[in-house]
Amino acid sequence: MTEFEVVATGLQFPEGPIAMPDGTVLLVEIARGTLSRVHQDGNIEVVADLGGGPNGAAIGPDGYCYICNSGGFGWLDLDGVLYPHGVADEYAGGRIERVNLTTGQFERVYDSCNGYTLQGPNDLVFDKHGGFWFSDTGKIYDRKSTRGGIYYASTDGDYITEDLHPADYANGIALSPDESTLYFCETLNGRLWHFDITAPGVLQEGAATGDPKNLLYAPGGHQGFDSMALDCDGNVCQATLFTGGISVI
Repeated sequence: MTEFEVVATGLQFPEGPIAMPDGTVLLVEIARGTLSRVHQDGNIEVVADLGGGPNGAAIGPDGYCYICNSGGFGWLDLDGVLYPHGVADEYAGGRIERVNLTTGQFERVYDSCNGYTLQGPNDLVFDKHGGFWFSDTGKIYDRKSTRGGIYYASTDGDYITEDLHPADYANGIALSPDESTLYFCETLNGRLWHFDITAPGVLQEGAATGDPKNLLYAPGGHQGFDSMALDCDGNVCQATLFTGGISVI
C-alpha cells in the first residue's frame, strides 16, 4: 500500500482540489461554504466565504476561480464524519460563481438556464475555446428529488445552454485530450457516460442517458461515482465511493 503524507486536517468536506504553481492547493469546503487555500505547512487560508455549498472548482482562462455552488446541504455528523443530507435551510437554488483570487471578491455568473433555476451545480471543466461544461446533480429532499443535467457556458455570463436533461445525480465531468468526447458520471447510479462533442458546447444530436451506446462503464453492486479526471493516456480516473478508491477506465 502506498504511504501518504497528511498535509492538513480539519477541512470541512473538501472537494475540487486545484494544484497551484506556488505549491499550494485551492479547494472548496462544502460544509464550511468557503474557497480555501492549503499551504505546504498545513495552514488553511480562507480565500472567499461563498456560503451555500461550493463544490467543483476550476481556474478559468481569465485567471479567476470558477465555482459550482450547489446552494448547500443539510449535514449529519455520524461519529465525527460529515454526511450531506437533504438541503440547507437557506437553500434558494444553485449557481455558478467566480472568485478573484487576489482580493477574495466573488460574483454570481449564472443561476438559471432557459428560465429554469439551476438546482445543484457540481463539477466543471474548461475547454480550449474558453467556455466550460458543468454538471448539475439536482437536489434530494426527504420525499422528492429534482433532476439535473449537463450544461455549457461562457465566462462572461452571456451564454448558457442545457445540452442534456435529465441526468440523474450528475457529478464528475471531464474532456478527452482532443476534446472530442465529454465524460460525466452519475453518483448514486454508479454509471459513467461518454458523448461525442460535435462543436464547441454542442453534444451529439439526441444525446440522452437512455442510450446504451453512450454508457462507458457501470460496475454494478453498491458503487458510487464522484469526481473524475483524465490521465496522460486518456484513461478516466474515477473517484469511487463506498468501496473507497479510484477506478481507472
